[in-house]
Amino acid sequence: MTDQHLIELLNKLVKQPHESEWVEFKLNYHSAEEIGERISALSNGACIHNQPYGYLVFGVEDATHIIKGTTFKGKSHKKGNEEIEHWLLTRLNPRIDFNIYEFDYDVQRHITIFVIPATKVQPVEFLHYAYIRVGTITRKLNEFPEKQAKIWKKETIPFEKEIAKNNLNASEITRYLSTEAYFDLVKLPYPSNQQGVIDKFLEEGLVVKSKGYAITNLGAILFAKNLKDFENVERKSPRVIVYKGKNKVETERDQIDIKGYAVGFEGLVTWINSQLPANEEIGKALRTESRMYPEIAIRELVANALIHQDLNEKGFPMIEIFTDRIEISNPGTPLVTPERFIDAYLSRNEKLADLMRRMGFCEEKGSGMDKVIFFNELYQLPPFNVIVAENRTRVTIYSYKTLNNLDKKERIRACYQHACLKYVSNEKMTNQSLRERFKIEDQNAAIASRIIRDSLAENVIKEDDPESKSRKYASYIPFWA
Repeated sequence: MTDQHLIELLNKLVKQPHESEWVEFKLNYHSAEEIGERISALSNGACIHNQPYGYLVFGVEDATHIIKGTTFKGKSHKKGNEEIEHWLLTRLNPRIDFNIYEFDYDVQRHITIFVIPATKVQPVEFLHYAYIRVGTITRKLNEFPEKQAKIWKKETIPFEKEIAKNNLNASEITRYLSTEAYFDLVKLPYPSNQQGVIDKFLEEGLVVKSKGYAITNLGAILFAKNLKDFENVERKSPRVIVYKGKNKVETERDQIDIKGYAVGFEGLVTWINSQLPANEEIGKALRTESRMYPEIAIRELVANALIHQDLNEKGFPMIEIFTDRIEISNPGTPLVTPERFIDAYLSRNEKLADLMRRMGFCEEKGSGMDKVIFFNELYQLPPFNVIVAENRTRVTIYSYKTLNNLDKKERIRACYQHACLKYVSNEKMTNQSLRERFKIEDQNAAIASRIIRDSLAENVIKEDDPESKSRKYASYIPFWA
């Protein structure tokens, strides 16, 4: 939100007749623990009272609602050596996507506002206790079972259907959303009148009727001309960081894409690929350059990070480029185990996934991981790796390494991924196919045999025909096949 939007929000909040279960005013900071309890209470209170957000405002006198200003700088304040925002986030369950805004109301009065989304699934706890405001007092929620029950009984509205901006007329829809992009991407002629555009967006759930028209989160996240216009989805903007080395010590470039995913996807992928190192190849007549990483694999992984993120989790899709690897991550834990990415498909954002598929940004069925493995092997790269930690899913693609430089775990992972690729291609992995994957000479077949034995011992693959006595013609399939 801009400073002007924040000033307008504050003016609206101080007109409330008194503090409530979803609005609290304070002059200055007392403790991080107090803020954590208030975040829990205000999120739970907003849910009960059907408010999209709760607000904790620093710089306003609670009894009079007079705007006096505060010395508390919420964005930079620390609890010990840790930024207070991160300290609070890691002690909340579930981890709601609250925002801290700082602005100057005028030259003399500084304000900090915590904008806290209403909980959707369960009561928000801070340090294992859920809180609620009763009048002007914060109490433990379990002391009020009727209020607790109201939260559990709430019907959960999917993130995609929530309202991003309402009270709009038809011309404002086309001002905020790139309607032309939608019709171009789904290969439909652009309607001859404005109502035709609105009708199609209503049909897709990108816009709904509500005191005029309202743009849904789905419409905003896909077709926003500028995501900063939408408070709900602004923090979901993908971020690309290019580092100078193999760690995060020195940043070379840092870019945040402000366009909706559908509007900005091609430009985002093109910019990412332009930042990747290239290998120089010398042909018979001329010198050419090819990317160290397959562009198709990067495209699929970026699309997956956008589509399969948990939109209710705090955080945003991120692409981090190091000199020896690329890490593509998104908030949330996957709905299927990483070992089954290649064959299983389940998305928590079905409408988002459906539109992205129809517009050609990702596979019609499945996650496109078969393409990632295929091109990873074609470029002779190490196997990609998937790590799920701290409510984030991170996929890492590594730069070229020789087989001798791969450790045992990497060789086993490459063998498993190769077996998966063969299986979904209606083929079976063999010693020969694995040799071709690693470019192992025929006379060194024992190297491939050792990798297969290690993979069998780790139970990531199994023999296709356990009764067969022939080792020479043995074939293998993934453990789940």
